[in-house]
Formats: sequence, structure tokens, C-alpha cells
Amino acid sequence: MGTPSDRAVGAVTIRYWAGARAAAGVEQDELTDVTTVGAALAAVVALHPPLEPVAAVSTLLLDGRSVDREAPLTGGSVLEVLPPFAGG
Repeated sequence: MGTPSDRAVGAVTIRYWAGARAAAGVEQDELTDVTTVGAALAAVVALHPPLEPVAAVSTLLLDGRSVDREAPLTGGSVLEVLPPFAGG
């Protein structure tokens, strides 16, 4: 039996906000077979190359909590990509 970091998880939803949505060209994607936030980001950047520079500077929320790219994913989770916002 493998460790949690090497086992595939169920579907994970990736939602894009503001400039991330514009770069991806879609509101969200659904992925399977990704085990970490970093793997999910690499997969969506492969699907939407213009997302790469936006994702690099975005805040990442996993089920409403700020996470880094090493965070593990579980099936049914929602990963949100929030680029820096301008304005006051």
C-alpha cells in the first residue's frame, strides 16, 4: 500500500478568479489523478498555458484555507486560484 502522497485521489475542482479566469479561458476545471496542489497546478497550466504566470503569483485556497503547493489533495476538494487584486 502506498503513502497518501503517491495515491491518486478522486475528482478535484479547480476554480479560477479574476485574471486567472481570464488566462484560463474557463471558470473551472475538474481533475483526477493529482495528489498535490502543485500537481494540480501543473496539470491546469498544461491545459491553459497562459495561466502559468498568473498561477505563479496567485493565492491558493483549498476548501477555503490558504495552502502551499505541497499540500495534499483529497477527492471532492475545491482548489481556488486567486490572483493578486488591484484597487482600493
